[in-house]
Amino acid sequence: MSMTRGFARQFPPLKVLTDEQVEEIHRGTLQVLWSTGVYIEHERALKLFEKNGCKVDYDHKRVRMPPALVEECIRQAPGCFPAPARDPKQTLMIGGNNLCLAVAPGHKTVDPETWEPREATRKENYDAVRILDALPTVHFFSPYTPYFGFRGVPSCMAMLESLAARIRNSTKFHCVGFSNDSEMFAIEMAQAVGIEILGTCAWAPPLALYHDAVESTYRFAEAGFCLRVITGQVMGGTAPASIAGAIVTNNAEALSGLVLAQLIRPGMRVLAKDFTAPMNMNSGAPAFGGIEIALHNAACNQVFQRYGVPLDNTTAYPNSKIPDYQCASEKAFRVFTAGLSGGNTLLFHGSVHGELTHHPIQAILDDDMAGMVGRFMQGVAVNEETLALDLIEQVGPVPGHFLNTAHTRKWWKLEQFLPQSADRLTYPEWLSSGKRSCIDNARQRMEAILSSHQPQPLTPSQEESVERVLEKARAHYLKQGLITSDEMGQYRESMKSPNYPYE
Repeated sequence: MSMTRGFARQFPPLKVLTDEQVEEIHRGTLQVLWSTGVYIEHERALKLFEKNGCKVDYDHKRVRMPPALVEECIRQAPGCFPAPARDPKQTLMIGGNNLCLAVAPGHKTVDPETWEPREATRKENYDAVRILDALPTVHFFSPYTPYFGFRGVPSCMAMLESLAARIRNSTKFHCVGFSNDSEMFAIEMAQAVGIEILGTCAWAPPLALYHDAVESTYRFAEAGFCLRVITGQVMGGTAPASIAGAIVTNNAEALSGLVLAQLIRPGMRVLAKDFTAPMNMNSGAPAFGGIEIALHNAACNQVFQRYGVPLDNTTAYPNSKIPDYQCASEKAFRVFTAGLSGGNTLLFHGSVHGELTHHPIQAILDDDMAGMVGRFMQGVAVNEETLALDLIEQVGPVPGHFLNTAHTRKWWKLEQFLPQSADRLTYPEWLSSGKRSCIDNARQRMEAILSSHQPQPLTPSQEESVERVLEKARAHYLKQGLITSDEMGQYRESMKSPNYPYE
């Protein structure tokens, strides 16, 4: 099977910790799991932990895990695993020395003229997915992407409508979240069209796992799918302010989720996630653009290389509100550090400000940045042909030159990465071509993609299956009272377009 493997690093990963520091963090993590324990709000899971040698306090729902059990479950988890896509050529290999990049979601879109946030329309959501499908450095789709929902859709249906949009408009691999049992319908939708999706088990820091997250874990394990265990701590708020302390609590949560997954189904494919940000002590909000996140990720990558378990790095959200210097620098540090230090996945493309906004123009700009990082990770080819000793001898000193050689014609294309939005014109060329900015170029590329890129459509029977599952979920949430009659009326009205479901 042909696989798109993301970016393969061709040199040893960056280390920011000594081997002894890695072991000290690991010992500290085992101590927290055995002495402090974690809160698990799920009776079935508590019994499973107890059956496997854990100390379980049912009154306080506290689980304390013996170090030997944690170590054994780490050994059971695959160090590298396939993530099958609808198009086999888009299938990923997650783990090892591969970095796979995904879409970074935003709650809303933004006006590309004013960069002020607003709710996306159905068409904008579907168009954004189509653009992301066309970008070669977007290797898979994360949950809630590109937006948390779109106009006319009740909140309880947002994740399922979003998944349907991605399945309809992209053949790449997809990750999903969970809320109000939405993962039941997400699994059913994936099975109906014959694809696999990456599920989510999300912690509530510090050290708490609530009922719905455990149910999601059980459901994805029983479906035979892979699982992402996500933490979500804020240093100084829901985790220690020190980077080392925050690594310990992050590890404790991620490894607890991994242990649960392995107890439910030994050998289950698990992608751990280090989703950590420092607190902005002036406002209490996460400082998503902080360089401390890159340092924390690099250290966590090193720890998880010791475990042999794939790690998803903290989503590359900038604190900037517009595509500008701040936005580029904050995102560049994160993706570059992930590539150098051995991160296996990173949610990167399209985020404009925190978790609040996303736009395809930003995703297209990010495609250039991701391509540069991918080129760097390829490293330097050193062999008889690239050393070019015979050619250097042939050309000799000045007035010799290499411009007219076959070697140059071949190797400049192999060695140079050519951005599509960044400006590499000479100054006179730039002036004579209208002084276009990189945002102007990205907007032009976006329009070209929308006019030409047509993702492989679902078959008629697959399309019917997707809509059938959506209808089943709508009826379920209406019965549960999570959609009111008025909301359902507005929802139905938004679906009357002759081009439904695409606008």
